[in-house]
This record gives sequence, structure tokens and C-alpha cells, in this order.
Amino acid sequence: MPVAIITGASRGLGRALAGALAERGWDLVIDARSAEALERAGAELAVRTRVAALPGDVADPRHRVELVSAAWEFGGLDLLVNNAGALGAEPLRPLSGQPLEGLRAALETNVVAALGLVQEGLPLLRKRRGTVLNISSDAAVEAYPAWGGYGASKAALERLSAVLAVEEPELRVWWLDPGDMRTAMYDAAVPDDPDGDARPSPESVVPAVLGLLDEGAASGRYAAPALLEARR
Repeated sequence: MPVAIITGASRGLGRALAGALAERGWDLVIDARSAEALERAGAELAVRTRVAALPGDVADPRHRVELVSAAWEFGGLDLLVNNAGALGAEPLRPLSGQPLEGLRAALETNVVAALGLVQEGLPLLRKRRGTVLNISSDAAVEAYPAWGGYGASKAALERLSAVLAVEEPELRVWWLDPGDMRTAMYDAAVPDDPDGDARPSPESVVPAVLGLLDEGAASGRYAAPALLEARR
């Protein structure tokens, strides 16, 4: 069976994607910082497939080793999804008021930890000619007020992804802008958004990811709204 590591999988897009892969018979290694929420997600997924649910912070090198070790015990690694993220401030603030310690935390989680997990998983990914999926954001390429710190971290993640794709041509490396989603993370970022409840669910984005997998899409940047539109 194929094996995936999905970070930040207790809720939102990570949880939705884990559920879809479980339906397809993938073995899953999932993590989240909230042990209680992860335990619930793991129990739901374990009805359909093998699951290793490991609570922890991807910024912790020891936790990254645990995740890859669990994939190795399942037989290998076909897909690594760097989905866990940090905003850098809750709610978001203009750059004039961006807490520098928050920016450092966002860079540590969204960039440094993502690369660290890729480095840890590369030997297994190379054996399977696997895939790295880094979850980005339109804030990486668009200048939205108050999204500067978070957007900068995602822009850095995109550059790392592009270089990784060149350096590891036997792998597929995708950096995906999922588009607007109704998530707890977005609520924390913009708690007063009157249109927050009208945003699409994370589940609505999953077919875009599954389409990339089914097509064996080439390495590159993808936007879920465009992928979904093309499927209609």
C-alpha cells in the first residue's frame, strides 16, 4: 500500500486529505500539535486504514524523525504533505505591527520545519520516486494587507519547492495554493471577516490534490481553484 505523511492532519485540509487517501487504501502517518484532536482524527481514520497518529510540533527535529520512522515501519514513503502552518500573529497585523518573534515562528514552521522533514524523508522518497506536496497560499504571490509575514514565509516555501524540484528530478514536487477555505486557521487570522462562513470547505479542495496524484502531474506550482475549474 502507498504511504503518506500528512502534517497538521487533525483538522482542515490536512484532515480532509487524510480521509480521502484513507478511502483509497493509503497507509497514513499524521501529526498535529493537539494530542486530543489528533487522537480523534486517528481513531476515525483507523477504521479504514493503518494510521500512525503522532502528536508533536514539526519544528522539533526529534518529532520529524518520529514521523519518517513511522513511514519506514509502514514500508516506505510515497507522499509527504507539508500542511502544518503558523500565521505569525493571530489575528494578522500590518507589517508595522508584525511581532518579530511571530515572524520567526512562522518561518520556523512554514519553511525550516518543512525543509527539515523533506530532508529526513528524502531517502525513502527517492526509493519510491515519491511526491512532496507543500501547501502554499496566494499570499505568497499577492500583496494583501496584513498578510505580509505569513505571505513571506509561504513565498520562501515556494522558492525552496522550486529548487527542490530541480535538484530532485526523480521526485514530483508540487507547491499548491489551495485557495480560499473555511478553516479554524483562517478564523484566527481574520476573525471579523463577514464572509468567512461563505468560504469553501477544505473538503472541496481535495479533488484538486487527488487529480494531481491520478495524473502524475509534473513538478510545479498549482492553484486548486484553477484545477477544479478545469475538471468541470
